Amino acid sequence: MQQLRFNISQALRTISSNLLRSIITILIITLGITALVGILTATDVMKAGVSSNFSSMGANSFQLTNEVIKTKKGKRGMQISSSEVKNISYEEASAFRKRYSFPNTSVGISIVGSMVSTVVFQSEKTNPNVRVMGVDQNYLAISQTTLFAGRNISKYEEENGSDVCVLGFAVAKKIFKKPAKALNEMVSVGAQKLRVVGVAEEKGGSMMMDADNMVLIPLQTARSVYGGNSSYGISVLVKDIAVKKIASEEAEGLFRAIRKVPLGAENNFSVQENNSMVEMVIEMVGQIGVAAMTIAIVTLLGSIIGLMNIMLVSVVERTREIGISKALGARSSVIRQQFLLESILISLIGGGLGIIFSLFIGLALASSFEVAFVIPWAWIFLGVTICTIVGVVSGIYPALKASRLDPIIALRIE
Repeated sequence: MQQLRFNISQALRTISSNLLRSIITILIITLGITALVGILTATDVMKAGVSSNFSSMGANSFQLTNEVIKTKKGKRGMQISSSEVKNISYEEASAFRKRYSFPNTSVGISIVGSMVSTVVFQSEKTNPNVRVMGVDQNYLAISQTTLFAGRNISKYEEENGSDVCVLGFAVAKKIFKKPAKALNEMVSVGAQKLRVVGVAEEKGGSMMMDADNMVLIPLQTARSVYGGNSSYGISVLVKDIAVKKIASEEAEGLFRAIRKVPLGAENNFSVQENNSMVEMVIEMVGQIGVAAMTIAIVTLLGSIIGLMNIMLVSVVERTREIGISKALGARSSVIRQQFLLESILISLIGGGLGIIFSLFIGLALASSFEVAFVIPWAWIFLGVTICTIVGVVSGIYPALKASRLDPIIALRIE
């Protein structure tokens, strides 16, 4: 142990005596480790951020719908698609919500009451293109809809068919100018008078649907106003996106039982998942990470060559010193340990700095993606291991060369 401490002190002394050369080598290794560990950490953070951010687009939910798309081959090998529809009844949707017990999930039921309603308040009214939906208390959470003002529809209001509603942001802005003023006002939705209890946050629209141009009413209210014969939609929110596939498969099996689909027969409903975009982006992030890792590995190979070159130069410069040490009784193993420790220390110092910089990169990305940053202990361990390997590989040949020097020849070197 005393010999090891002496060898370490000797290695540190040699590093400090050749400061500029050591700093350049340390910086090369720092760059390589920062790139390698930083990329691995950044990839994990970006994947978490993508999953978190795309959750707002429904990527962590799936739906059971009444439409089944079937594809068959027509003439000349052309693919012909057709759809079959068998409505999902309220009883089936309610049975599913009651019996589905997959951990950390929420089930919501909804129904489209009208697509061409007009919302009126005093002299102000919307165009006759407002979508009215009957929803339960879980709809806002499952659809990732936040409230601009007010509150959600309560369970009591949902089950008892209360005359209340939550307005989409565009509807509230159209008839009240300032959306917050809509709270507790009475509006007419078609022939129905409803009290506004909430206004949804602005979400924006697409070519398919304007999420802000709608009115949400309690499920039982929609059933009584628009009739209960329409098809109901079932949505499931999965808190952990990693188990979404398993959750959807369990939901499919349960709903087959509820709809009494015979064993071996095709489903008369569809399970729609919204994760294709997330998977595509995560795959792209992974590909970028592979490319960047390749660059990092090349940088580390360069650092191995650079460190080995410095150690060989050090052997030449310290030839006389090595000869004196051997003449005074130093064994070849001691000389070998000194040079090997020097190489490993330089590599570990560079690696330590690289790991610190990579953690800052991870923190910055976690902040920008608004996800929690977890210290990547696995990548840190990998970085330390790689640095040790770099130090050993770079130092082993110079150490062997130094230990094999003939002391008589070494003492003659001026």
